[in-house]
Amino acid sequence: MQGFSKHIILVVAGAALVSACSDGGANYTPIHDGPTQIGFQSDLAACQRLAKNQTQLTQEAYGAAAIGAAAGALLTMAADDDDEIVGNALGGAAILGGTAAVEGNEKREEIVVNCMKGRGHAVVG
Repeated sequence: MQGFSKHIILVVAGAALVSACSDGGANYTPIHDGPTQIGFQSDLAACQRLAKNQTQLTQEAYGAAAIGAAAGALLTMAADDDDEIVGNALGGAAILGGTAAVEGNEKREEIVVNCMKGRGHAVVG
């Protein structure tokens, strides 16, 4: 039962990481070079909404978590220890899902920056 508790904690931590990062990069405010232009705040809000609406980035994180779970379970099938299989499956899900969530976060930041540049604002990242 002690091993099972450890696995539950791992699942909760992995799920929290994926959900916390799902639109974090969309809230990014880029650094602007020079004086703030008229419309900066409204353009920023529109660009952040655009980045937030990229749901495929969240779906990629969930897909990576599923792949990580399968890989972790397959790697320990020979062990014939159910606790170990579950633990490695959950560990794989947390690692790959978390990595994909962080990458999605970075892509959302890029969307905000590129959108602001496209609207004529001198932002540097």
